[in-house]
Amino acid sequence: MTKKIHKYSRKKLSRGEPPNFSGQHLLHNKKLLNEIVELANISTKDTVLELGAGKGALTTILNQSAGKVLAIENDIKFIDILKRKTAQKQNTNIIHQDIMKIQLPKEKFVVVSNIPYSITTPIMKMLLNNPSNGFQRGVILMEKGAAKRFTSRSVKNAYVLAWRMWFDIRYVKEVSRDYFSPPPKVDSAIIKITRKKEPVIPYKDYIAFLGLAEHALKKPQFPIDFALRGIFTLPQIKHLRKNLKVDKGTPVGTLSEGQWGIIFKTMIQYVPRFYWPRIKKRNLNRFLKRS
Repeated sequence: MTKKIHKYSRKKLSRGEPPNFSGQHLLHNKKLLNEIVELANISTKDTVLELGAGKGALTTILNQSAGKVLAIENDIKFIDILKRKTAQKQNTNIIHQDIMKIQLPKEKFVVVSNIPYSITTPIMKMLLNNPSNGFQRGVILMEKGAAKRFTSRSVKNAYVLAWRMWFDIRYVKEVSRDYFSPPPKVDSAIIKITRKKEPVIPYKDYIAFLGLAEHALKKPQFPIDFALRGIFTLPQIKHLRKNLKVDKGTPVGTLSEGQWGIIFKTMIQYVPRFYWPRIKKRNLNRFLKRS
């Protein structure tokens, strides 16, 4: 018997697991719920997007201080509960929809959410791939492994590096699996995202930068001289290393955001456009699909 494949994670589903299982684990610890909202520093000026509202444990705290709350929930059994709990709050809009099919608010918005584990990366791409959208900041509870990957000093994924050109992503704290119902098999973590006041790379250059990042991070452990070959000449790389204050053995995946900014600006200024690496078409389509 052929196993069904999860429509987002592409992982095989275990027997008895529904094909649209979202990986959602409801947070029930009131102290942590309040801590998350406090960390987000919500005010009446904010439009808050909550992705995966569940039974409204977080929603009913958010709508006490936010100007507007857009609570997204795809599970029909939670919709009536959400509507009943928020009936007296005109600032709360319950939206019954698949998270990955929503249109992001056109105005500036904040995200405060306990997101489903199975679509963690797609959600992050939806929020962060296009730096020109209205996303300003967020406090997100997610699977610990993903939180570590998104905030690690060493970068392996081009899209994560691109996010860091426009957003600060900080690991806040680990959260025990015992705070959830049903409890997940792994621990979770809170991350905080804040849009940089001054982006490292101009928003208009995000596709060009992604091409550079994808080319250079094919092998994140490789030294900078090897990773940047094909874009810069050997004399340019030598001069670039001097500006970056690194030696030839420095792994490209360990460079800081500021150093990547120097590399990109050097490429723009000194490398003819036809030598700029371009993101593969299939990867670009995936990238833009989540923007």
